[in-house]
Amino acid sequence: MKRIVDYVLSIFYLIYFFTVLLIFEVLQRVSFTLFGREAHQKVVNVLNFFLCYGWYLTGSTINFEIEEQLPTDRSIIFVANHQSMFDIPAIIWFLRKHRPLFVSKVELSKGIPSISYNLRKGGAALIDRKDKVQAVKEIRRLGEYICEHHFSVAIFPEGTRSRTGGLKTFASGGVGTILSKCPEAIVVPICIQNLHHFNPKGFFPLRSFTTLKWTVLSPIDKEGKTVNEMVQEARDMIQKKGSFEKLP
Repeated sequence: MKRIVDYVLSIFYLIYFFTVLLIFEVLQRVSFTLFGREAHQKVVNVLNFFLCYGWYLTGSTINFEIEEQLPTDRSIIFVANHQSMFDIPAIIWFLRKHRPLFVSKVELSKGIPSISYNLRKGGAALIDRKDKVQAVKEIRRLGEYICEHHFSVAIFPEGTRSRTGGLKTFASGGVGTILSKCPEAIVVPICIQNLHHFNPKGFFPLRSFTTLKWTVLSPIDKEGKTVNEMVQEARDMIQKKGSFEKLP
C-alpha cells in the first residue's frame, strides 16, 4: 500500500515540480533582462521556496536547523555531504541571506528549465570534469567573486551524491582553491540527512512521508589548521551529527 501511495504522490509532485521550473524559466529571463542580477536572484530565491515547500505534496516535512548565528558581512564556504539532487533548493532558500553559489558540472548548464539558466546567469562555477585546468580556473573565479561581493559558496566535497546514505571521502581541493582566493572566508559544515531515502532511484518514485533534514553546524576554527584538516573536521562533525544508515 505504501508503494502505491509513493507512486501516486510522486506523480502529483513531479507535475508540480516541472510546472514550477517552466514558469520560473520565463520569470528568470524577464527579471534578468529587464532588471538585472539582483532582481534575478530574488526570483531564484522564490523559485527555491516553491521547490522546497512542494515536497509537502509527498507528505514529507522539512527540518532546517542553524545551530549558530552566522555573519552576513563575510563569505562562507558551506561544506555539505551530498545525498540527492534535492539537497540544493533548501540551501538556497533557507540560507538566502548568505547568497550561496555552487560548483556544478558544465553539462547541467544546458537543457534543464530554470536550473540551467540560473547556473549560467547566477555566478556558479561551471566545471568540465575532464579538463582539470578549466575546473581549477573556474573555481578560482568563483572564489574571487564571492570574496568581492561577500557572497558564499556551497560545496559537496564527496563529488557525487551518496546513493547509499553513507558518507564518502571528502576531497579538499575545491575548498582549498576557494580559500586561496578568499582567505577570510569561514568554513561551515552542513549535515544533510534522509534525502537519499526521499529519491533513492532518481525522480521516480519518491518516498512519501520522509523527514528531510539539514543542520548547519558551527563554523570551524581555522587557526593553525591545513585545508585538509579543516575538510576532515567538517566530515567528522557531519558524521557525528547525522545518522547515515545505508538503504536496505
